[in-house]
Amino acid sequence: MIEQETYKQHISTQFNAELEGVKNSLLEMGGNVERQVNDAVDCLVKMDTGQAEVVIDRDHAVNQMEVSIDEECSRILARRQPAASDLRLVLTVTKITTDLERIGDEAAKIARQCIRISEAAASPSNYVEIKHIGNYVVGMLQKALDAFARLDVELAVEVVKADKTVDKEYRSAMRSLVTFMMEDPRVIGSVLNEMWALKSLERVGDHTSNIAEHVIYLVRGLDVRHVELEELISQVEESH
Repeated sequence: MIEQETYKQHISTQFNAELEGVKNSLLEMGGNVERQVNDAVDCLVKMDTGQAEVVIDRDHAVNQMEVSIDEECSRILARRQPAASDLRLVLTVTKITTDLERIGDEAAKIARQCIRISEAAASPSNYVEIKHIGNYVVGMLQKALDAFARLDVELAVEVVKADKTVDKEYRSAMRSLVTFMMEDPRVIGSVLNEMWALKSLERVGDHTSNIAEHVIYLVRGLDVRHVELEELISQVEESH
């Protein structure tokens, strides 16, 4: 098991600074992506196309942060040739940045749906499902980033569990939207765009769950990708 202090025992203070630097850069990127998702949901619920354009424009900055962090991780691997827990940290950072970048992409997609929906008939749903699931996945992302910052396996497991709830809520919301389209064909266009936005939120949940799984790998050395939830919990408990 990796403890917080593991990363502070290097002879080279510069190496310590480099590791702390990529961790902090990752958390900064995570904060930006969290804001992207929150703002994307907000602009859709409020039909604020101006804010939607801002979300789309900011996606470029998120992409650039991914490139910058990956470059720094590559330099650390080349110069320091880290082993054991340090190697796991660098590899985990590169994996999490990939998921964060993809979450940023999904936020931009939601913002684009906002613009498309604004040009069609108003949705009869009042975007209740969008708001509910959006708030839920933003909370998941906050927990996943906290789990990384604190090396908290239990919190990471909570995030993986929460993704099952997102999947359930998503299926329920889709059934509700299909009913709206059947009752009034005039809203088919706007409801279809709303469905695409919901799909993006479901994908945000998936990527956030991936981040939590990467944290479990970092702390316990367990690769729990593609493992059923019950087996994941069992492996984590056994490794404690």
